[in-house]
Amino acid sequence: MADFNLTLPESSTFILMGIPGLEVAHIWISIPFSMLYIISLLGNSMVLFVVSKEQTLHKPMYLLLCMLALTDIAVSTSVMPKALCIFWFNLKDITVGGCLTQMFFLHSVSIMESAVLVTMTFDRYVAICKPLRYATILTNARIAKLGLVGLIRAVLLILPLPLLLSRQPFCANHIIPHTYCEHIAVVKMSCGDTTVNRMYSLVMAFVVTGLDLTLVALSYSLIIRAILRISSKKAYKKALNTCTAHFCVAMTSFTLFFFSALTHRFGQHIPLHVHIILANLYVLLPPILNPIIYGVKTKELYDKLVKYTCRR
Repeated sequence: MADFNLTLPESSTFILMGIPGLEVAHIWISIPFSMLYIISLLGNSMVLFVVSKEQTLHKPMYLLLCMLALTDIAVSTSVMPKALCIFWFNLKDITVGGCLTQMFFLHSVSIMESAVLVTMTFDRYVAICKPLRYATILTNARIAKLGLVGLIRAVLLILPLPLLLSRQPFCANHIIPHTYCEHIAVVKMSCGDTTVNRMYSLVMAFVVTGLDLTLVALSYSLIIRAILRISSKKAYKKALNTCTAHFCVAMTSFTLFFFSALTHRFGQHIPLHVHIILANLYVLLPPILNPIIYGVKTKELYDKLVKYTCRR
């Protein structure tokens, strides 16, 4: 990807400080962070491998799960390699183009993940509320098209953030007290008027993601109503299990997103090192929890995972 047109003649680099105040503990902090990152990669890669190998899992629900696994890998990988380089090798420099590119990928993949969660909710709604029409409404091809729409939406919504920042004059102090280039952290480096940047990011955080969350809540109100009407105990339990898995994943992702966004903008009294640790956990915990939740709560996927992990 070509670098953005930057207005930094004096300096073309930022310095990511890692976790300010805990520099001496960076090497120790890196141990749980690296372990969590590896676990997330292994868990999501295992889901992708099993679904790709098993023809019986080539269904809309599992294709969506693969999309979620890919976004989880992309979110953590956009942040953790650079963070670990800071912790292990003290490599704190990052070019402005690299910083804006990291910011673009991080936030666009986060918006993409939100779209995937909404689509997964729609999948469960059709499966529970309109089971006889499920095969005609949700085909694999249609799921692929919905995924493409979600990707295009994410790119179009997030692209203005780095483009607006690339036109800003930056102050002499290029030190970012963070492990990665989060949008608001980079905005604070600007000496110009950042009202548009701040307002646009606020709209992105609360209007777009809030709309996605509203759609999820509305769908689940209809799903719960339909589940309560199921007379068969076996069918009731199966429907509840599959919906519980997705509900847990959605609530985990949306809760962590809004908590991170709110603390960054309004948590002035929260110690900086606490905020940065929480911001890193935001990109690590969902990628770890999502495959675990689906692996445990979805019997068909669980059986296939056991089959491959226990094979000699």
